[in-house]
Amino acid sequence: MSAADFAHVTDWVFDLDNTLYPPEARLFAQIEVKMTEYVMRALGVDRGEANRLRDHYWRLYGTTLAGLMHEHGLDPMPYLAEVHDISFDSLSPDPALRGAIGDLPGRKIVFTNGSAPYAHRVLSARGLSGLFDGVFGVEDAEFHPKPEPQAFETVFAKAGIRAPQAAMFEDDPRNLAAPHAMGMQTVHVAADPAPAAYIQHHTNDLTGFLAALRHPRHS
Repeated sequence: MSAADFAHVTDWVFDLDNTLYPPEARLFAQIEVKMTEYVMRALGVDRGEANRLRDHYWRLYGTTLAGLMHEHGLDPMPYLAEVHDISFDSLSPDPALRGAIGDLPGRKIVFTNGSAPYAHRVLSARGLSGLFDGVFGVEDAEFHPKPEPQAFETVFAKAGIRAPQAAMFEDDPRNLAAPHAMGMQTVHVAADPAPAAYIQHHTNDLTGFLAALRHPRHS
């Protein structure tokens, strides 16, 4: 990574789950249980079929919710409220990450396929409240989920994000294709790199990566 690649960036876009907190917190494991139970009840199927559909819709549509809306006309708001009603006990404040994000020049937003109220609760548990200029959930994308280009276009228009001057940080490789096509710097935040032409940078340490952008080492 070269800090020069980000010298022009003034708009910083962060995914939420497994990006602004470590995957070891396993919040999404709780959400998956809630989603499976919701699918079982809403569609009248057993747990095995609900798990299959949950995964199938995620792969096909980007989120389980998008599949349920597209194929079954599901009302999204009760679903979002229920599946995000989880424990945040595994999260703790991260002052170093807060400092690294706070040092970035320009505007900073969160854009998640979860709901905005859920995102605010995660940010509070991580000690990141008040740090971002906007927090956008799938409802703000008019229920178009990442990786759909329309999801990014809708949220970026609302947030005033200028793609040629922006960078996107995301743990799901699929969700970096559209930002790259829009002209953004793309950063994959995960333990292992993903081989894709639209991923320009990879890190398994978001705090260290951001700190290096502001304070690059000189040899």
